[in-house]
Amino acid sequence: MTDHYAALDISSAATLADIKKAFRQKASQYHPDRNPDPLAPQYFRAVQEAYDVLSDPDKRQNYDDNRRRNLLDSPIDTAREIWQNYFSGLV
Repeated sequence: MTDHYAALDISSAATLADIKKAFRQKASQYHPDRNPDPLAPQYFRAVQEAYDVLSDPDKRQNYDDNRRRNLLDSPIDTAREIWQNYFSGLV
């Protein structure tokens, strides 16, 4: 899963105006007509995809939900840690 926020170099709390501004900057930076780097088209597509997802409220909500779920590297270890902290607080 690619991180669309990282592609636009913004935080997950960014507003639509922040997303648009970051998209314009990154699109200009990586546009294949302006950037001779052989990887520029790949970066440009990643920036476009990030903007497509983050600028649509429904797509962004789905993306954020999936992103939160995938942040848990090991759900069992995370659950164990949560419960241990909970029970140690009761004593």
